Amino acid sequence: GAGKSRALMQIFSEEIMEGLITFGIPIRTTFDNSTTVQYAGLLQQLTMKARSTVRDIDPRNDLTFLRIRSKKHEIMVAPENEYLLIVIQKPCE
Repeated sequence: GAGKSRALMQIFSEEIMEGLITFGIPIRTTFDNSTTVQYAGLLQQLTMKARSTVRDIDPRNDLTFLRIRSKKHEIMVAPENEYLLIVIQKPCE
């Protein structure tokens, strides 16, 4: 909806953001096609494993957000019913 569009535009305006991918059928990305496919495929697998782990611990629970920080990037994944919202940014100091 309009609220999500405004939130995405705010994310796009951040200088630390390096890329944004919406995955299902990629709707919008700031990466080239091969990078988009690589990130989307690997992060979909990781998100499904994380969701399964959360549900194994408590079947009434569900994964709502996944955040990964490495030396080079910070990756945030917000799983929705039909897609993943993936944000890749420079790590905050």
